Amino acid sequence: MPHAKLPRKSTNIDMTAMCDVAFLLLTFFMLATKFKPDEPVIVKTPSSISDIPLPDIDIMLLTVDTKGRIFFAIDNKGIRMSLIQNINSTKSLNLTKDEMNTFAIDASIGIPFNQLKSYLGSTPDQRKEMETNAPGIPADTAVLAPNNELAAWIFAARSENAKLRICIKADGDASYPSVQKIIKTLEGYKIFKFNLITNLKAVPPGTAAYQDEHAPPKKG
Repeated sequence: MPHAKLPRKSTNIDMTAMCDVAFLLLTFFMLATKFKPDEPVIVKTPSSISDIPLPDIDIMLLTVDTKGRIFFAIDNKGIRMSLIQNINSTKSLNLTKDEMNTFAIDASIGIPFNQLKSYLGSTPDQRKEMETNAPGIPADTAVLAPNNELAAWIFAARSENAKLRICIKADGDASYPSVQKIIKTLEGYKIFKFNLITNLKAVPPGTAAYQDEHAPPKKG
């Protein structure tokens, strides 16, 4: 008895729903993405063979450029708001709410306390110009020195979040005394653990690190 052949039909998938979801996701990421603000200075970090990864959140970044200027930054916007409120109160800066909001969304600060109000109260173009000519945050090797404003920033920041990881990003051509001021200030607060940001390079052949890296695995 002959078998009846069923007509073949091509599979048709309706992609309308998938396209709608794709455009919804694209719109969400466009609206929700926060772009990293531009840093006021460009720093060329030295190279090292260390491959220890840096933390992703709760970072206090201390930047030193070729002129020895020190810039202070914290990655968490919520902490920056409470931080500037703390600094405004302890240093009697008389900052307005709008000026403190400006600090909360800014990338980093390299302005002394006596110029901070005028800096935060200026327009974005004026702030960019001031950042280019910023003198940097005053620092000293003595943590209790009156002119060591960096110490005040570090103390206030750790008061808001004791889990902050401290990273020092110094230009390869920066003078050592400028970096030493940061290290001595941290030591004054009994902070001996921090990260130095560097560029990763290959381990030089013939060194102890090279031998350890290429040593045969130990048999268990």
